[in-house]
Amino acid sequence: MKKIILERLTLRNFKGFREFTLSTNGGNADAFGDNGSGKTTLFDGFTWLLFGKDSANRSEQKFEIKELDSAGKVLRHKLEHEIEADLLVNGRRRTFRRVYSEKWTKKRGSATDSFEGHVTDYFIDGVPVKAGEYSAQVDSLIKEDLFRLLTSPSFFNDQLKKEERRKVLLEICGDITDVEVIHSNPSLSRLPAILGDRDVESHRKVVAARCKGINEEIKDIPVRISEAQRSQPDIAELDKELLQDDIDSIRSQIKTKEEELLRIRNGGESAVKEKRIREIEGELLAIQNRLQSAALDKIAVKRNEVAELQSDYDSMRRKVDDANYRIQQNERTIESRNQEADRLKNEWNSVNKQEFQGHEHDENCPTCGRMLPAEQIQEANDKAVADFNRKKAMLLEKISAEGKAAKDEARRLEQDNSRLLDEINQLSDKLAIVKTDLTAAEVELTELRSGIQDPRSDPEYQRLMTEKDVVQNELTQLSASAKDEITRVQSDIYNLQAELRSLDENMAKFAQVLKTEQRIVELEQQERTLAAEYERLQEELFLTEEFTRSKVALLDSKINSKFKYARFRLFEEQINGGLKEVCDTLFNGVPYDGGLNRAAQYIVGLDIINTLSEYYGFSAPIFIDNAEAVTKLIDTDAQVIRLVVSEQDKKLRVVTQNNSMQEAM
Repeated sequence: MKKIILERLTLRNFKGFREFTLSTNGGNADAFGDNGSGKTTLFDGFTWLLFGKDSANRSEQKFEIKELDSAGKVLRHKLEHEIEADLLVNGRRRTFRRVYSEKWTKKRGSATDSFEGHVTDYFIDGVPVKAGEYSAQVDSLIKEDLFRLLTSPSFFNDQLKKEERRKVLLEICGDITDVEVIHSNPSLSRLPAILGDRDVESHRKVVAARCKGINEEIKDIPVRISEAQRSQPDIAELDKELLQDDIDSIRSQIKTKEEELLRIRNGGESAVKEKRIREIEGELLAIQNRLQSAALDKIAVKRNEVAELQSDYDSMRRKVDDANYRIQQNERTIESRNQEADRLKNEWNSVNKQEFQGHEHDENCPTCGRMLPAEQIQEANDKAVADFNRKKAMLLEKISAEGKAAKDEARRLEQDNSRLLDEINQLSDKLAIVKTDLTAAEVELTELRSGIQDPRSDPEYQRLMTEKDVVQNELTQLSASAKDEITRVQSDIYNLQAELRSLDENMAKFAQVLKTEQRIVELEQQERTLAAEYERLQEELFLTEEFTRSKVALLDSKINSKFKYARFRLFEEQINGGLKEVCDTLFNGVPYDGGLNRAAQYIVGLDIINTLSEYYGFSAPIFIDNAEAVTKLIDTDAQVIRLVVSEQDKKLRVVTQNNSMQEAM
């Protein structure tokens, strides 16, 4: 058996202790002190040293290590808070030390240090180690869970949950297999087939969960049936066949209206009426042609004759007008040319009467300025006379020629006018004859036109004209009211669709009723199936409970035989006969948490520690808080440190097994 003995425990700046050393001399020790003197702090320091938690399993973030003032503030900063202990582990001394301190850092440019958090340092046998190595070394000595089980008499019953207590008990006394239990009770022979791959407990949970679910489902089914019945529509006054006929009729009407609407939008109605108008006009023209064809042929011939005579008359008329116009033009030209001839004649006479008037000549030499000789002066004068006569003759000849030409042209035009007058006279005679013929032809044409039959007197023609007027009016109204027609047809379609929806809703009620009835049948069948399954599961549940009862009978004696004082109740019988798993610790029939006094609780707790220590082969110091509650503890091989309330001890006082005493520093 591995045994750990606490030889020395030193606390420095820890929860109000400036420095205190608990020396046990390797044996039991009693710590006396008034309330608040620090007895429990010894146990807190021991657990914190090993696991970083106090005796209540709180980490250092959850409980205060530092000393506080009356206002709850840290009394002094920058202290090192540490616990150091010497442990004898199977006779070998190991020293563990944990130091918790603040981390202060002076940043560059700052005059004061700033708080950066906390650090924890670890030492084993005086050698600093890392946190992981420290934890590994402690863990190699004892597991934390086992340590807490073996160091506190109240831990098993106060801290562990029911399932954890059952697990520990079954572990130390050895569980009984399901096969053993089933073999011990013949009524459980069917259970293996029911369990399959599950164990009994798992199957119980499955069955219980399923039974709970079935109960809820069965409880819910009548409500769902009632809801389904209430949701059924009332079809008492509806006839399905008549309803279907009405739906078919409305759908047909909607289709017709939609086609009409399409025609109106595409102009189909207008096109039909326009086509009819064209057909009527064709028929009217055919009647008109039938009635007027012969007369119109004669009129056409006569109209052509009149047109030809009119053309001849107009042609001769234009020729007469052209001849008269040319005569007028010629007369104006003749008068003009005669006047020109008279003017030239007068000019010839005037020129012919002109005489040489002498010659003004410079009698001095233009070079030397001296007077020229008389013969040179006479010669110049003769030459001037000759030039004058030559020019006069030429001018008279020119004037005479122009006058003759004017006279000749006047005579030619007079001859042309005479010829034109003859032509006019001849054309006038012909023009009178053509005019007479034209007048007669126009009279005949008028007579032919007056003889054409009016088709409006024909009955068929009158009927077609009336129909044309009617269709034309409809076409006009249709064009003007196309928008109104679209609105009207759309309104009709909307009303029909609304009526159809109402009919469809009524028709859907039949489907809804059928669906609801089918659903009710399904729910009723489901209720019967669930009831059968529930009954089967209850039988399986009874078998599992019978299994549990059999197992209880086998376990009770086996577990309780491991303990001297403590007894355990692992199952509690319910009012309905079922069993509920519990894990209650009893002492003389009194439950641990049901009125058992403190002394009995410590006896039971130490009994459990003794059994666990023997099972796990491990012994650790046992801290018994409020140890004054029990006058005599049961025997145990473990080291016992009693924490005793003593009103007269205002400072912590320790008495070791050899009665040595020490007081708080």
